[in-house]
Amino acid sequence: MSVDAIGIVVIGRNEGARLVACMESLGPLARAAVYVDSGSSDGSVDAARDRGLTVVELDLGTPFTAARARNAGFETLCAARPDIRFVQFVDGDCRIVPGWIETAATFLVRHEGVAVVAGRRREVLPEASPYNALCDEEWDTPVGEALAVGGDCMMRAEAFRAVGGYAPDLIAGEEPELCARLRAKRWRIRRLDADMTLHDAAMTRFAQWWRRTERGGHAFAEVAARLRGSPVAIWQREERRALVWAVGLPALALAGPVFAHPLFAIVLAAYPLQVARLWHRGTGNARARLRRAVFMTLAKFPEAQGALRYRVGRLVRRRVGLIEYK
Repeated sequence: MSVDAIGIVVIGRNEGARLVACMESLGPLARAAVYVDSGSSDGSVDAARDRGLTVVELDLGTPFTAARARNAGFETLCAARPDIRFVQFVDGDCRIVPGWIETAATFLVRHEGVAVVAGRRREVLPEASPYNALCDEEWDTPVGEALAVGGDCMMRAEAFRAVGGYAPDLIAGEEPELCARLRAKRWRIRRLDADMTLHDAAMTRFAQWWRRTERGGHAFAEVAARLRGSPVAIWQREERRALVWAVGLPALALAGPVFAHPLFAIVLAAYPLQVARLWHRGTGNARARLRRAVFMTLAKFPEAQGALRYRVGRLVRRRVGLIEYK
């Protein structure tokens, strides 16, 4: 596969040393790369230019989203090289594993019906914190046909153009939403049994984990709303589960006298029972299974917070006529 047929889009905002590591992992492919910066103040733009990447600085007058940045990078690549076939998207906090670009491009050449291919994303330091370890486990998804991929992936330029790219206003969940639209057009998504990127989550505090999980809940609600009624709809069930566990059950317990009504005791028992169920079904050593079970149960609260933030915001905007929802 000729390098001229492949482009790379790197996105970032104040990634510092992580961005430098990302760009250095590109090697000679840096000349085929575009870096899209979302208002960094740490010298990221200069670092990218020094390494030969084409730089796009997003207009500060429009809200930043990863989707908007990736679209801008894709457009810049295609303007310079209209015949480009495949584009590797990578976040600025990730490093591309040697050999991945060739593996992904070769697979797309051999499988014309596949629009997107991704491999295994791993954490650089999963042992540094329980939150990093949770991320590493999150990336460990099944290989083969997939419903969606994450931010790191290689896309067929033809397919990307056909569906209009990422939804630029989505603040999260833009990759699964794009993959859903691709699947609606009969394109396929594949995950390969190959290392793709090394991710540096750098999460050391509970508050970081909470914010990240809340963002995921917001994505559940917004993407579910956009795709409702579609044959490729996703995340309705994930949103419902979060609302049931974090809102419905507590509300049910408080329906009677607090601490006295039997419902209160039943609800209190539901959470440890859920932890026990998830622990029993999990894989890996006992400690990792327990950690994952506890955080999967706890995650319903920030997820519900994010979903409600989206739902309330949507209702308010409809009331004041700022946005018309269909």
